[in-house]
Amino acid sequence: MEFGIIVGLILFFLGILIGLPLCWVFLGCSAVALILIDSPLKFLAGTAYHAIDSYILMAIAFFIFAGNLMAEAGVADRLVRLAYALVGRIRGGMVDVGIVTILFLGALTGSSVPTIAATIPLLVPRLVKFGYQARYTTAVLCSSSFLGYLIPPSVPVLIYCLVAQQSVAAVFLSTVFPGLLLAGGYMVLNTFISSRYRQPSEEMPELPKGFKGTVRELGAATWFALPALGTPLVVLVGIYAGIFTPNEAGAVAAVYTLIIGLFFYRELKAKNFWAVCQTTVSTLGMITLLLAFGTVFTRLMIREGVAQSLADFMIGAFQSKYLVLLMMNILLLILGMFIDGIPILIIAVPLILPLVTQIDVNLVHLGAIIVVNVGLGVVTPPYAISIFVGSKLSGVPYDQLVKPMLIFLFAVGLPVLFLTTYVPFLSCWLPTVVVGAKIVGPW
Repeated sequence: MEFGIIVGLILFFLGILIGLPLCWVFLGCSAVALILIDSPLKFLAGTAYHAIDSYILMAIAFFIFAGNLMAEAGVADRLVRLAYALVGRIRGGMVDVGIVTILFLGALTGSSVPTIAATIPLLVPRLVKFGYQARYTTAVLCSSSFLGYLIPPSVPVLIYCLVAQQSVAAVFLSTVFPGLLLAGGYMVLNTFISSRYRQPSEEMPELPKGFKGTVRELGAATWFALPALGTPLVVLVGIYAGIFTPNEAGAVAAVYTLIIGLFFYRELKAKNFWAVCQTTVSTLGMITLLLAFGTVFTRLMIREGVAQSLADFMIGAFQSKYLVLLMMNILLLILGMFIDGIPILIIAVPLILPLVTQIDVNLVHLGAIIVVNVGLGVVTPPYAISIFVGSKLSGVPYDQLVKPMLIFLFAVGLPVLFLTTYVPFLSCWLPTVVVGAKIVGPW
């Protein structure tokens, strides 16, 4: 490996450690490495341009916009009512309501931060009145925050498809079963441990008794939530029926969500709309810079043989495919402890592709593995954006959230990650059935 590339890698890790903005770390390290190896700097401009010259980036913009609109459109209350009608009778059901609400809202927003920003102020004060400790309910909601990464439409999946050049329709479906397993696992675990974090308090709000009353309440709750739930339905039906492409689906989702917020729920005001536009432009700008300069850095590393050297080392050190996948997961989890999800996708995917190609892992399956890893990184200390946001919104100190979140991580999160890794059926069956068997290659 050339001296300039080694210097670039050292500067990259130093930049991360001292907390410099990652997009500028990518750009600076690439420029230094190119100068030291006496390579033309025009590589920077050409590679950055081609990295963002993709229709999928347009889809990302529309889905971010639709998700931010949904977070401001007043759908959380309707989803809470629906979730309570579905799971409110279960032991610990009020906390399960939060998990199911985040599952629904995450499917609508495709992101983690807008989801907990909408649900924590709404649910935590209510659950405290019912005797649940604020630290526990906040921890559960934060642990569930990344479920939106796994239920389509999903922004991290779109970024993975952009970097790995994979079918959006196929990878969207590959994460559905892992997402449902995580949600179900969280609910089962909550059933057994929630009593430790609850003191006798006010009685829970009563649900109608009897079969007819239950059906009536579930029907009413579904009716009020139906306009919001139509967003992923419109997107998925449109994509898989071939009515429109993923970027057109994003535009349809944005328009549909805008109509819901303005005319159905009537909670989207001019001030909120302007804030949504600002947030969307800011988020998209960050993603674009990361994608452009991150691609420059990773493609330079690939061109200079770093990715192939990593693949050769991993295969030489760990003869078994199972061990190679285990080490890949450990690497991604460690990265998730210090770096946000989008930079991980941009850094790791190009470097991992030569490795998984040599061990015959299907790239749709790989997408599910990486997106689950990225999601767990959102809730893994010390750098966990969901914990920072959850602590700020609920007023619960950071250190009080870590312990209960680690219970959910180790008891549910990691087992589901390993199931996703070593049982390809979980991520490959649904894309095979819906999109076609041709997308599922060797394991």
